[in-house]
Amino acid sequence: MPSIVTSQSSGLPAISMMRPVPMISSPLHPHVATTDSEQPSTGCAKKLAVVVPCYKVANEIGNVIGRIGPEISLIYCVDDACPDRSGAVLREIAAREPRVRVIEHSRNSGVGAAVLTGYAQAIRDGAEIIVKLDGDGQMAPEDIGAVVKPISWGEADYVKGNRFFDLESLHSMPWARIIGNAGMSFLSKLSSGYWNLFDPTNGFTAIHARVAARLPMEKLSRRYFFESDILFRLNTLRAVTVDVPLKAHYAGEHSSLSLMKTLVQFPLLHLRNFCKRLFYNYFLRDFNLASINLVLGLMLLCFGIVFGISRWISGIEMNLRASSGTVMLAALPIVLGWQSLMSFINFDLTNIPHRPLHHSLQENALPSANSRLV
Repeated sequence: MPSIVTSQSSGLPAISMMRPVPMISSPLHPHVATTDSEQPSTGCAKKLAVVVPCYKVANEIGNVIGRIGPEISLIYCVDDACPDRSGAVLREIAAREPRVRVIEHSRNSGVGAAVLTGYAQAIRDGAEIIVKLDGDGQMAPEDIGAVVKPISWGEADYVKGNRFFDLESLHSMPWARIIGNAGMSFLSKLSSGYWNLFDPTNGFTAIHARVAARLPMEKLSRRYFFESDILFRLNTLRAVTVDVPLKAHYAGEHSSLSLMKTLVQFPLLHLRNFCKRLFYNYFLRDFNLASINLVLGLMLLCFGIVFGISRWISGIEMNLRASSGTVMLAALPIVLGWQSLMSFINFDLTNIPHRPLHHSLQENALPSANSRLV
């Protein structure tokens, strides 16, 4: 049973479900426990919360939490059934740090599931901006202010770090990661529609709680594709998403992400989201000139290619040269189809949300229509 462990202001040891507490239903984990006394006050203009997914970070998590500034009201450390005593270390920290809430998964569910558990609890506790910070020390907690600033100023709904702004800091990044991130960034642009973003695998993010509440959490990826998948879902909501420059920090940490899974699974998942995005944005929720360009371009391009190849094969078999009319009948649809597709791509490149979504959302908004999309 997932449980929340908190410290007491009197300095007593952390409580780990040794006494009855009221249960709160969660869309992700229906048996997350908490108490009414766990609602801390904050003097910040906006109530900030940090979610830290924890798996095999027993040696680093203490330093990470210790560097989180006082502007943060709540710190949710989600122990994703770690076998290396991360949960025990977190409970010791919670006994000393009153802001820390330890949420324990009964089984390993993945980094995405851990983040979504933290999101759900932070929303219930009244957080306004939720920051996601990894517990392995690769992200500097001192940068939280820079990450949340676009949201607190009302300029964005979702903010993510970008380690590629500062070229000098890239010297510490392994070349394999640089090349891999470049390829994944392009695929993420295609699938999400956020052509202005880079470094999609960067997990240092912040989201407005009202926007997070509109996400179809039951449909988001539970594993390492989470950062890319949430961008796709945010685009279907028309949420404003921006990058902020952050420095890369590497000190020999080992990534749990499998290279083979990334090369095989991620492109297929991006292709799935790309097709869904086109259908949602250009046919289901809207139908405009770009939709016509897309359909007409694909039809003309396919006709020209198929007709040209068939005439070419037929000419070889019959030892006949194609007439100029036949050549034009194959070439013209290809040219017109390509131009139509370029017009669609140009529209898609500029069709990036610019008006922050959270301004128009009420605190107790109805469930999102996006939650019914497959």
